[in-house]
Amino acid sequence: MAEDYSYKIEALCTGYKAGNDHGREKLLLRNIDARLSRGVLTCLIGVNGAGKSTLLRTLAGLQPAISGSMELNGKPLDDYDVKELARLVSVVLTDEVPEQSLTAYELVGMGRLPYTGYWGSLSKKDVRLVEQALEMVGMTPFRQRRLHSLSDGERQKLMLAKALAQDTDVILLDEPVAFLDFPSKVWVLRLLSRVAHEQGKSVLLSIHDIELALQIADRLWLLEEHDLCEGEPATLAREGKIDFLFQGEGITFDRDTMQYHLTPNP
Repeated sequence: MAEDYSYKIEALCTGYKAGNDHGREKLLLRNIDARLSRGVLTCLIGVNGAGKSTLLRTLAGLQPAISGSMELNGKPLDDYDVKELARLVSVVLTDEVPEQSLTAYELVGMGRLPYTGYWGSLSKKDVRLVEQALEMVGMTPFRQRRLHSLSDGERQKLMLAKALAQDTDVILLDEPVAFLDFPSKVWVLRLLSRVAHEQGKSVLLSIHDIELALQIADRLWLLEEHDLCEGEPATLAREGKIDFLFQGEGITFDRDTMQYHLTPNP
C-alpha cells in the first residue's frame, strides 16, 4: 500500500552560506521532521525570517540542505535528476521573474518543458493542459497579452497556471497570493484546495495571511525558533501553538474562533 505522503523529511537542517562571513553557514531550521501529505493543502507559516522560503527552495532541490534527509515518493531527493524532479514537483517562487515580452499563453506553456524539451512543440495534450490551466486561474481572456502589460496580480496568477500546466504530484508555492486583493486571495486558495482534494496532489504554500491559512488549510507547518511543528489548524490553535504569531500591543487571539482582535486604545 502506498504511503499517503509525498515528502518525508527527517532531522533536516536548512540555511545558507552567510554572505561575506568566510563561507560560514547561517542555520535557519534545525533537525526538523515532517510529512507532506497527498490530497492535502498545507500552509507554511511563521514570522519573517523564520526560513519559509529557504525550506521551500530546499524541498524543491534548488539549494542544498545543510544536513538531514529528504525523500520524495520514497526515494532520496538527491537521487532525482533535474528532468525527473521537474515532472514530479512544480515550484512558484516570489523571486522568479519571467521574460516580460512573453505572452501569457507562452509563459504557461513553459510549464510543459519537462515533457517537450526547450525546443519541443506542444502536443494536443500539452495544449489542452495549458488551456485548462489558463481557464482555472481565470486568465483565458489574457492569453495573448504580453507580461509587461499585466499587473503584478495577473502575472502571479499566470505563474500559478504555469505550475498547474506542469501537472506534477507536488506543488510548492512561495507567497502565491502576495500581490492579490482579498477576494482574489480567497479565490486562489480555494482553487489550490480543490486541486489538492480533487486531484490528490500535495500542495504546500507559504503565506503571511495567517487568518486565511487558519480557515482554508487542511494542515499547517508552523515555524518557530528554528523548529517546525505540524498539525491541523484547530488543534494547533487550541494548544496555543499559534499565539506567538499575534503577540503585540493591542492584539488578542481567540483560540476558539481562530481570529485575532484589536483591543481599543486606552
